[in-house]
Amino acid sequence: MARLRSRRHMTQQMLADRLGKSKSWVDKVERGVRTLDRFSVIAEVATVLCVDPTLLLGRDTPPPTGGGSVAAGIDAVRAALARYDTDPDHPAATPTGDLGARVGHAWLAYEHADYPGLLRALPGLLGDTQLAHAATGSGKTASLLVQVYRIAASVLVKLGQADLGWFAADRAMAVASSDPPLSASAVVPLGQALRALGCARLALAATVPATHRITAARPPDDNPGILLLRGALLVEAARAAAACGDADGVRELLDQATSIAAQVDGGDDPHRVGFCPATVTLARVTAAADLGDAHGAVTRHAEVIALGQWLRLPVEHRAAYLLDVARAHLMVGDLLAAGRTLIQADRTAPGEVRLRPAARTVIAELTRGGPLPADVASLATALGLPA
Repeated sequence: MARLRSRRHMTQQMLADRLGKSKSWVDKVERGVRTLDRFSVIAEVATVLCVDPTLLLGRDTPPPTGGGSVAAGIDAVRAALARYDTDPDHPAATPTGDLGARVGHAWLAYEHADYPGLLRALPGLLGDTQLAHAATGSGKTASLLVQVYRIAASVLVKLGQADLGWFAADRAMAVASSDPPLSASAVVPLGQALRALGCARLALAATVPATHRITAARPPDDNPGILLLRGALLVEAARAAAACGDADGVRELLDQATSIAAQVDGGDDPHRVGFCPATVTLARVTAAADLGDAHGAVTRHAEVIALGQWLRLPVEHRAAYLLDVARAHLMVGDLLAAGRTLIQADRTAPGEVRLRPAARTVIAELTRGGPLPADVASLATALGLPA
């Protein structure tokens, strides 16, 4: 625990505050005087440290499904991000057109929660896109490189590697610095990474100004691509405000996003931000849960299900949303509904549930409540968790 805390640049007092414990408690655990002998506490510590609970359980814990390939994939992406050997005189290894197709396939892999496949593709795609941009310096290769960094940042955050995701998002910001809309698209994963690291105020400070920098005219006069960008940034800003406990800020930001959503027609999305009316609707549910209004989140979710708009979103987005809803059910003490929602998420996008530390935390909380339904117990067993 001490090693992981140090990697997050957290003091013992910071960790204690986030856990609701005393500094003395943290110190005794790290010195081995006190033992982490309850899985619920282990899961809580893992959530604060943004790691998989199995890292705190020891070597005898069975790895999650696909865990080995994912760990190797993350290491390969880390190595690719650490390379600085781009040579401006080196010819692009892959034609730009082929790179565009490969980036498109990477987006599809992400939207379908095929994280192992995406991690296998990302190292080579990062290297080839870096070389292409170094060789041409064109706006097209800059856009492709920013997209690859964005994809890398988003998947790394999902897989519990928020610090590395922050690094990838920062790389995207650096490449896009001279292009305000392109830079704004990189702020979305930057905000996600900062929020995952527990730096919600920094995420808010990054996302809100970005919505203003890309507005050349009054919002109704912006082109559709800019509107979609503003909407996505407002949703991410609202999630950050919710993490800060700012209910008024959440309401204001999501109301602005709703106004923008009414102006978009679901057509072209040049920056691949995935903003639409349904994303705002789902954000109201997840923000309510983040603010501690679990009953409100559950009630809003029932309305979302009745509308059915959300079924048009990518399976990755839907499954991630269902994990948040399962968490809300846990907060109100409805373990059966939480279990049903978790299984629904698993059927929607298995990779989202079986490979994300956030999902494992939900399962760990379910195990605390008593015997699990057969399907939830089977899922827990598949992930190497006690059922």
